Amino acid sequence: MIRLRIPATSANIGPGFDSIGLAVGLYNEVTMEEWDGVQIESLDGAPVPTGEENLIYSTAKHLYELCGVPFRGLRIGQVNNIPFARGLGSSSACVIAGLKGANRLMGNPVSDDELINLAAGIEGHPDNSTPALTGGLVTAVFENGRVWYVKQEIKDDLRFVAVVPDFELKTAHARAVLPETIERRDGVFNLSRAALMSVSLYSGNYKNLRVAADDRIHQPYRMGLIRGCPQVMEACYDLGAYAVFISGAGPTIMAIVDASCRDFGDCIARRLPGMGLGGWRGHTLSIDNTGTKITHG
Repeated sequence: MIRLRIPATSANIGPGFDSIGLAVGLYNEVTMEEWDGVQIESLDGAPVPTGEENLIYSTAKHLYELCGVPFRGLRIGQVNNIPFARGLGSSSACVIAGLKGANRLMGNPVSDDELINLAAGIEGHPDNSTPALTGGLVTAVFENGRVWYVKQEIKDDLRFVAVVPDFELKTAHARAVLPETIERRDGVFNLSRAALMSVSLYSGNYKNLRVAADDRIHQPYRMGLIRGCPQVMEACYDLGAYAVFISGAGPTIMAIVDASCRDFGDCIARRLPGMGLGGWRGHTLSIDNTGTKITHG
């Protein structure tokens, strides 16, 4: 039996639509072993598919088939700390668990770079799946079935406060509200800020982050799907956040704060009931620069 720990991820980070993401210290844990047939158990009681449609299982089976290795089945146990359909990379965590776990059970015939390519092909974009495997801040391009990426380790002087709503938002729904085309000035606006975001996070020039987090491609359209989004963003900035953005497709709102602001999460949580958002929850997270880890039995 092997054990996997896969980090949550926050993608887009404002202007980096489908191209920038980072891993944070919230983890799904998966046990996996070869088995005759399908046996899948949720070890924390969260509802998960228990048949061959389970994303971890189907992804692992796919890799076995690609490698031409006979597949009998798997026994899988899941602890699902990453909330479903909240913009924190829950599906990418399952895809990476399936690929990385199956690869280890087969004796690692596939390189991590090829696993990254396969994961992006399954997900359709590399901004969650790549940092889920590598950790850190990842800037990536998915071109002709290959991911071209750079991983940057981020200093531990930042914290990422995820303000998680009490409702799901499916990625397909969040994508459906986006326009098919954008104006050139909006493209230039986002390109400049995406570049500034990546370099500023890596270099420690955090004073740039508020400007760098602005976006005209997806956030203005998705805010209408997230009740309370503008008010939560404004409250985070009032409390001194460096940057605030919709995490992935939403509905989670992520704030980047100085690590010395130890009570930031508590402060924003106290404000939520007054905004009619008493069911929302906050998680204060560190950067994860390591990515997916595997241990035995």
